[in-house]
Amino acid sequence: MAIIKAIIMGLIQGLTEFLPVSSSGHLAIVGQLLKLELDDGVFFEILLHFGTLMAVFIAFRKDVLALIVDGLAIVRDFFVINYRRITKKSHGEKIIDTDNKKFVILIIVSSIPTVILAFTLENFINSSFTILLVPAIGLMVTGLLLLSTKFIKEGSLNAGNTGYLRAIIIGVAQGIATIPGISRSGSTLVASLLLKLDRAFAIKYSFIMSIPVILGATLVKALEVDFSAVGSTQILSYLIGTIVAGTVGYICIRTLLIIINRNKLHYFAYYCFTIGILAMAGYFMI
Repeated sequence: MAIIKAIIMGLIQGLTEFLPVSSSGHLAIVGQLLKLELDDGVFFEILLHFGTLMAVFIAFRKDVLALIVDGLAIVRDFFVINYRRITKKSHGEKIIDTDNKKFVILIIVSSIPTVILAFTLENFINSSFTILLVPAIGLMVTGLLLLSTKFIKEGSLNAGNTGYLRAIIIGVAQGIATIPGISRSGSTLVASLLLKLDRAFAIKYSFIMSIPVILGATLVKALEVDFSAVGSTQILSYLIGTIVAGTVGYICIRTLLIIINRNKLHYFAYYCFTIGILAMAGYFMI
């Protein structure tokens, strides 16, 4: 892969991963226009997602650190409290005794349906990168989802009073968004708002819940790659593209936070409709 192509793909990934316009849809469309091979394109897409994942870590570093600490505390308390129950020395302690610990469990619960759907749809997702019509339709669906935010009334649920069924539904939305063209951030934000989550909590939930899924996908794809077949030019291209994606992604996170707080998500719907229609036209004309 030429370095210039890597930079272009990195820019696209960074601009579209967090803006609710589907990074995978844009990568699928541009990947076909740049004539990328499927294996190359899919693996590079995972690396680009990893680059933008680093942007999430930096933008939400305090929240992520707190969740890691509380996650470890949950594991510790599970063994300690159950030991006390066995020895009848328990005084009714709860393992999930804070809102932040509840948030950790919510993210884990959401990740389960996401992983199941990702594995179920894996073959379809891979083939979608060679069929321009799939991201075209996906972008149209994303546009409809974003347009609906104009009519959704703001909720008030936070981590403490959000039920696990809601977490499962949001995880399903994230799983469906593995299909190119359907925005991950857009679908999870819309699902969260429809389920009456507080806007600020919905934003945090949407971004942070992507961390375990993207990390897992990156590790799985990395195990499948024959690194001996990757040349030095490709490695340099991958590195540059990933850095570009992460840098641009961080800037987009800060920008999107302002847009969401002003309830202007539906503006992106018109962009998705436009790109979706153009991609659909390209499918039938090319």
